[in-house]
Amino acid sequence: MKLLSDILYKVGLEEVRGSTNLAIEQVCFDSRKVDRSSVFVAVKGTQVDGHDYIDKAVASGALAVVCETFPKQLNDQVTYVRVRNAAAAMGYMAANFYDNPATKLHLVGVTGTNGKTTTVTLLYRLFRSLGYEVGMLSTVSNRIGGTELPSTHTTPDAITINQLLAQMVEEGCSHCFMEVSSHSLVQHRVIGLDFNVAVFTNITHDHLDYHGTFDEYIRAKKLFFDFLGSDAVALLNKDDYHSDVMVQNTKAAVKTYALRTTADYKGKIIESQFSGLQMQVNGQELWSKLIGGFNAYNILAVFGVADLLEEETLSVLTDISSLNSVEGRFEYLKTNNNITGIVDYAHTPDALKNVLATIKDIRTGNEQVITVVGCGGDRDKAKRPKMAKIACKGSDRVILTSDNPRTEEPEAILQDMQAGIDPIDFKKSLSIADRKAAIKAAVTLAQPGDIVLVAGKGHEKYQEINGVRHDFDDLEVLTEMLKMVHN
Repeated sequence: MKLLSDILYKVGLEEVRGSTNLAIEQVCFDSRKVDRSSVFVAVKGTQVDGHDYIDKAVASGALAVVCETFPKQLNDQVTYVRVRNAAAAMGYMAANFYDNPATKLHLVGVTGTNGKTTTVTLLYRLFRSLGYEVGMLSTVSNRIGGTELPSTHTTPDAITINQLLAQMVEEGCSHCFMEVSSHSLVQHRVIGLDFNVAVFTNITHDHLDYHGTFDEYIRAKKLFFDFLGSDAVALLNKDDYHSDVMVQNTKAAVKTYALRTTADYKGKIIESQFSGLQMQVNGQELWSKLIGGFNAYNILAVFGVADLLEEETLSVLTDISSLNSVEGRFEYLKTNNNITGIVDYAHTPDALKNVLATIKDIRTGNEQVITVVGCGGDRDKAKRPKMAKIACKGSDRVILTSDNPRTEEPEAILQDMQAGIDPIDFKKSLSIADRKAAIKAAVTLAQPGDIVLVAGKGHEKYQEINGVRHDFDDLEVLTEMLKMVHN
């Protein structure tokens, strides 16, 4: 329980009607969860405007309402607080309500188009191996110590984030590693959190269905670094062209990591195989079970964070070498006749390009690379032809298929993808809308020594069609088909 006046600390108040000396037991932005001890925050979302539910919240017994526009009829038993931005206000309110748990943790946020989940998961595993109790908020799962909690968003809403951080503090966690999505930044979900380290992995074409333009997407990511305090550190992938833009006007100290240029944390790949990576990190050799150049960047980011948090270098390098691949990120298996199957979450043009480049670096050239790839429905259509083109340029055979078609017709998505294929590559491509049938076809085409890549869904255990989620696991289906056809 908190006084409303304390919950509103740091919130830019424009007008208050009523008393703030109220005992509040719950901060809500969902009117269905309001009870007689609640303050209701009327957030304008992408689909729903919380202002339309103020009367319902009041009828359910809300003691106070925080909004951007007062309703026409005010209830004299309710306190109304007007703010410039209700979503931003909710960030501060949630932090205050839960006693600012971020200040009691070493909080590390990771943003970027690709690599967020892997970097956050590796940090979680590394610091547990170093002996710490830690938490994680990620696309794949949320974890408090060794306990796994369901994850529905890359970055949860502000109330859920602070609730989870408070649980971490209560259960003795010293660190939390979290993904920070562009959506969450624009929607002010991480406002009010004090980050010790903010990592920028890269930025490439993604989420333009939401942000509209690539420039707006860049601006969204930049917000993370604009919010940082002077005691924080921004750790940037210097090899990314946009890294300098991210830290323009930031108050944070800036550190860098890179493979191709001079940086504070400099890496060099010595050897890349399906069994792992041999590389140098600041002149010291490291063998990792992780595969490919994109994972070399993830390793550098992890090493950089550990160093910035003052962990001992040799212990960090030793423990990094024992870390396994993250679920759905370049997971691979081999059959008895030496066919390699790979499952990867690559669902952006750049991620797919990186995975295919990694395969190219490792392959002998005497085998086929057969790629199965699709694009999600009701999402950024501009990347569909690009994904198909990249798949064809980096593969010997390509099967275009469904990803999560959602409410779109799979055939319409496939037509958008086909538009990106150069005429010279038409012969190497097939379109099979049924994802399981597409994976089976790829496996059937494969000969001993070939490589089958199934891209796009990675860790996801479902396929969403017309609002219904059907059980579907790429790794499980690929394994089943390889055994059926080649064992």
